[in-house]
Amino acid sequence: MSSMEEVWKYREEVLYPQLFGEKRKGIFVLGPDDFSALGAQDIDPRWLHLGVFEFEPTPVRNSWLYVTSGGSTPWEGEPADYDPEDYSWIGTELVLEVPSQAGETWPIKLLQKLLAYNVLLAHGRFGEDKPPLDYGDRIPLGGPIGQKAASALRHVLLAQPKHYPTTAQLDSGKFDFLHVVGISDTERDWAKARSSEDLVRLLEVHGHCPVTDPKRAPVA
Repeated sequence: MSSMEEVWKYREEVLYPQLFGEKRKGIFVLGPDDFSALGAQDIDPRWLHLGVFEFEPTPVRNSWLYVTSGGSTPWEGEPADYDPEDYSWIGTELVLEVPSQAGETWPIKLLQKLLAYNVLLAHGRFGEDKPPLDYGDRIPLGGPIGQKAASALRHVLLAQPKHYPTTAQLDSGKFDFLHVVGISDTERDWAKARSSEDLVRLLEVHGHCPVTDPKRAPVA
């Protein structure tokens, strides 16, 4: 039976390179400020080992890809209790794709913020009636994506990936990838009136999903 460290190592050194490529940087770990900015001062120090990887483009993917690591680590279970059919810890990791890297750090910071938020949700810090992040969720960012004043994208939508597996398997259990897509105020309202799934399809038609370009114009 794999230990927590072996599960962690498999995800980062085997699974992620198989899915996203060999050339990467990281891990860019979360800091206390990622949690205190969300109103949480008393945190589990283990949460500061969670972070984000940056993957370069590959022959089959033109985008730069960012993925969290830690939301599926079995922090609170013993190897003897692992259930491959169940979800491992929170059971999700977040993915974001952007057109270019160009020295930008906002994709890393955005996923760090979303991961910290998801950890707090999973531990009831925003109330027991607020579940962890899932497909279809729309999350306000409190400002333009990447803090670029010219960007119309001020929210993100969590979509089910189609160009890499939706679910991955660890010895400690499975987890789902939540694909992060930037959206505007008007697109958020359009999705409220219809559905997040309909908005994903609309963005795909216009070439704005799965890759998020902060400079793009709204399509709804």
